[in-house]
Amino acid sequence: MPHHFIRKLGRYAPLSPDDEETVRRLAHETAWVDPNRDLLIDGAESREVCVVLDGWACAYKQLEDGRRQIIGFVMPGDACGAAAVFPDVVNYSVGTLTAVRAARIPGRALLATAETHPRILRAFWLDRLAVSAIQREWTASFGLYTARGRIAHLLCEIVTRLRAVGLADEDGCLLPLTQEDLGEAVGISTVHVNRTLQDLRASGLIALKRQQLVVPDFAALRAVAQFDGAYLRPVRVRDDHDRPAGIEPLTGSVLGSVLSS
Repeated sequence: MPHHFIRKLGRYAPLSPDDEETVRRLAHETAWVDPNRDLLIDGAESREVCVVLDGWACAYKQLEDGRRQIIGFVMPGDACGAAAVFPDVVNYSVGTLTAVRAARIPGRALLATAETHPRILRAFWLDRLAVSAIQREWTASFGLYTARGRIAHLLCEIVTRLRAVGLADEDGCLLPLTQEDLGEAVGISTVHVNRTLQDLRASGLIALKRQQLVVPDFAALRAVAQFDGAYLRPVRVRDDHDRPAGIEPLTGSVLGSVLSS
């Protein structure tokens, strides 16, 4: 069941019980994918949205010599890929880091649903904007932070994102990432990652054991990371009757006309 996906969309728009049931129907066909497999391939045509329901994946770019840069983590409740309203060709790959249970939603089905359930489309569209906000934060992190700051910032972001879908508590969360994964995400070597994690541990900011991240004092880690988190707080869309006069609701036809103009 796409509980995490529904919970995430509900942070952006007030989904009705009928909306939630519609999302369940959209994401009802699921399959488990083994670790180290691609869900999306850079350059391939795609007219569907892939939703991760369980497990972790990553969006990445890879050079011909094998070097890889992780450009985003895809966690339970996250969607990735293209649909009929987006470019048909994806310019990045998405690979599984753990076993992943994923649902694939055809773009046509998403657009058809948008005509009768506009709140779902609004929530989905705002979620796409949130992904862009995360990407901008990562870009800024590369230019502004030290390795210690980058990793601390990334850990704060992961905990905050997982809390939003009920997968992290006040003490921490599951972190099924290797030091190599972290290095490919923040742009430093595995040796440097190891040294930085040891520093964070020695400072009492984190503990890592058997893929479990413990954060004894989130405020202290946040201070080291200079982590604001405002970019992760959703702007919730109100119902139609609360919308100012002259503002047209966002539906599939409206969105399609905007993108084609």
